[in-house]
Amino acid sequence: MADIDALVDELTRAEKLSLVRGAPDPESRATGYLPGVPRLDIPPLRLVDGPLGIRAEGERATAFPATLATAATFDPGLAREQGAAMAREARAHDQDVLLAPGVNIVRVPHCGRNFEYLSEDPVLASDLGRALVAGIESEDVIATVKHFVANNQETGRTTISADVDERTLRELYLPPFRAAVEAGVGSVMTGYNRVNGTHMSDHGRLVGDVLKDEWGFAGFAVSDWYGLESTVGAANAGLDVEMPGVPAGPDDPDEEFEWPDGIPDATHAGLFGEPLGAAIDEGSVPADRLDDMVRRVLGQMARVGLLDGRDRPGELDSERHRDIARDIAARGTVLLDNDGVLPLADDADVALVGPHVHTAKLGGGGSSETTPFHSVSPVDGLEARADGTVTSARGIPEIENVSLFDLLPFVDSGHEADDSGPDEEPSLDDAVAAAEDADVAVVCVRDATTEARDRDSLALPGRQDELIEAVAAANDRTVVVLRTGGPVETPWRDDVAAVVEQWYPGQADGAALAEVLYGDRDPSGRLPVTFAPEGSYPASDERRFPGIDDVAHYDEGVFVGYRHFDTADDGPTYPFGHGHSYATFEYGDATATGDATVEVPVENTSERPGREVVQAYVRPPTVEGTDRPEREFAAAAPVRLDAGESRTVTLDLDELALSRYDGGWTVDGGHYTVEVGRSVADVRTTAAIER
Repeated sequence: MADIDALVDELTRAEKLSLVRGAPDPESRATGYLPGVPRLDIPPLRLVDGPLGIRAEGERATAFPATLATAATFDPGLAREQGAAMAREARAHDQDVLLAPGVNIVRVPHCGRNFEYLSEDPVLASDLGRALVAGIESEDVIATVKHFVANNQETGRTTISADVDERTLRELYLPPFRAAVEAGVGSVMTGYNRVNGTHMSDHGRLVGDVLKDEWGFAGFAVSDWYGLESTVGAANAGLDVEMPGVPAGPDDPDEEFEWPDGIPDATHAGLFGEPLGAAIDEGSVPADRLDDMVRRVLGQMARVGLLDGRDRPGELDSERHRDIARDIAARGTVLLDNDGVLPLADDADVALVGPHVHTAKLGGGGSSETTPFHSVSPVDGLEARADGTVTSARGIPEIENVSLFDLLPFVDSGHEADDSGPDEEPSLDDAVAAAEDADVAVVCVRDATTEARDRDSLALPGRQDELIEAVAAANDRTVVVLRTGGPVETPWRDDVAAVVEQWYPGQADGAALAEVLYGDRDPSGRLPVTFAPEGSYPASDERRFPGIDDVAHYDEGVFVGYRHFDTADDGPTYPFGHGHSYATFEYGDATATGDATVEVPVENTSERPGREVVQAYVRPPTVEGTDRPEREFAAAAPVRLDAGESRTVTLDLDELALSRYDGGWTVDGGHYTVEVGRSVADVRTTAAIER
């Protein structure tokens, strides 16, 4: 490995400054670019979006399912495979840093970026984020975990301050980032937001003291794009790299332009570089701070082989990458309700209805947008699988496709509108007629989410609820397939035969959907977020979301998601961890085999194979003067069992679920009840642990 200290000593001041401030990519493909130092054989460093696959300008790549779909598998092994595959595709595009994964906690169901995140629970988000990072880094690509920290909404994201107490930060919002550091993440991206009044790029306590000093993070901290607020404050806080480092805006500098809410002012750039050099000269930033910044960048470049000429071949759109994308899409599909209509009979005549049934749902809008080489629509997927007749009808007009890039008229993003198939005007009557003539009606509906904009409502947009109700009235064997970036309202659920949550399934959309609907695969996804009526979430008042006077008050503390609903008067529509299977499983008695380990026998009692996700939740002892959640998610183990097969499943409980933060980490002495079951609301057996 290169001698980093020797390299730093040889660099001139100008060369050092060029390694901490982004510059234009000569090939116009990278999302971010550091030019390197040719005279010392330091190559450029190229950074590329994103969490659902590679978004190199003008290029194609495998379009993986939304990160929330990966989370729904509850399977770190599968997440690691995805991370490694995305890294190989980054290398195929000659990119060195992948701007992924996103691990922010799903605090607000309206957040337009929830589809990029992993869970409302810190243990699940940590387990899956750790796996994604390990997969990316295993292929000699630098992972970038984002957005540090408490970046939980898109409304006012460049100005909002998260007013959050230390305990809540430590127990809920920081753990996934710490897990990424433990997994060897090479880069951490700061959020646009403020925390308790201080912009994250300037947050010396969280970036410098916690991330670097306390956790021992050895990589580099990079700003979100145009998210640097100051030169001196950021450098002294511990930020190492400014991106993209060069201003952007309308072609005419005199043109009046108001930056939309959620979009950073792109003319506010170049705060590192010459301004940083001036700050060092005047003594407001120590000279050794610049050396540390450069050392961190070069250290990560050396670690992935960029400084020693290591061969780093890539892999693009390979059969195994297609298989991984399809596997995640299928295994992340959640069967929310089923009265026996699923799985479909091979010879069933199916009416496939929905405004976008001719288009694969690739993802949400923004930096995660990926252009695949090929994709499979629901129509293509079902027609390829069915023995019976598949009749399609759009029923209603298409749902507007929203994107961050549509908010910037001077940006040519290459963002394309959906091609929803036939040109004829959609007809609700045609959809109803198709449903009446079919054995089963399948209605595919979607929401519309994007970076930089939160959803106004959890209701399905457009006339989709009307479409579902009309089809359900025409056919009592109606299946609704949700393709959403998070929870949505389901006012018609009692009128339909089955409800399936497919999230944003990516390029394998229709193929994975057909596999699940026809029972070729068990619907083994489980909810990583709680579905509930819109007004019942803890951050449902203006003070908490979207905030007042640019402050979002995290008054709910750690009581987010299922932790809130455990104590609420009204229960959720579908609880955290919920998901049905086509198989049936029986649990034996759970046994504590250590102070943080539980074993439970599980048997598939059906006549078909199935995949169960065994989950463990911990109820802590009561301690006077403490206010803890009734229970906390502690572990999960996905297990595939053939018909009649039994297996003893081992659950290693995460210490976070046993701990609380009170100026330091504490594990209270006493009796802990470990609940083992199929969801937070479906407990099958318990065990006791004494501490």
